[in-house]
Amino acid sequence: VSFCPVSTMRAFVRRAGPIAFNNSVLSTSRLAQAPRCFSSAKANPRAKFETSVGSFEAELYLDKMPITASNFIALANQGYYDGIHFHRVIPGFMAQFGCPNAKDPNSRRAGTGGPEPRTKFTNLATGEEIARNSGGCIPDELIAKISNEPGTLSMANTGQKDTGGSQFFINVAHNDFLDWFNRSTPSKHPVFGKVDVGYDVVVKITKVKTRNDNPAEPIVMQKITVTGVPE
Repeated sequence: VSFCPVSTMRAFVRRAGPIAFNNSVLSTSRLAQAPRCFSSAKANPRAKFETSVGSFEAELYLDKMPITASNFIALANQGYYDGIHFHRVIPGFMAQFGCPNAKDPNSRRAGTGGPEPRTKFTNLATGEEIARNSGGCIPDELIAKISNEPGTLSMANTGQKDTGGSQFFINVAHNDFLDWFNRSTPSKHPVFGKVDVGYDVVVKITKVKTRNDNPAEPIVMQKITVTGVPE
């Protein structure tokens, strides 16, 4: 399974954006019935991304996207992302990251990996335990209509239902054609956070010299630190 667009779609993807990496429709009624332990009145958690070319910070939308944000937080707190390289960057479009195979910056399998199958994490908004599927992917959380605006963190997927795991991309343009609620395209990439400090670092990452969209000079995520997580 590839979490990057196939070559036959490359021309469209350059123009349009990443193709989905995990999609599953989440029942809003299920969320409504679940006991909540996170109040939307509280400040959302924050993530600090320390890379080899600079740092940036983002708000994580735990209030609006509890499953997707909780999945990211769980992986970050495990150190899952530390040592992984950005494997796909396109100026005027986005920077993609989060594939464990990209710990080797030259791996041909970069863009195809994700969490281990059947692993679990806690929905920090409800306390519910969530199990990733046999592919290590989470349910598509298509509930909040947040557009893929510049600076937003958005789930990557294969274009099929429930295929998002650990990979995400950071938009550097308003890529509204990637919105799950935009019916003009088949792309469904839910947004779960937004960079609000150091956005210039993200833009710089998308403008580096590349080979097949992979940075010629590897850019590594040294550490992701999440703060403000509800107890």
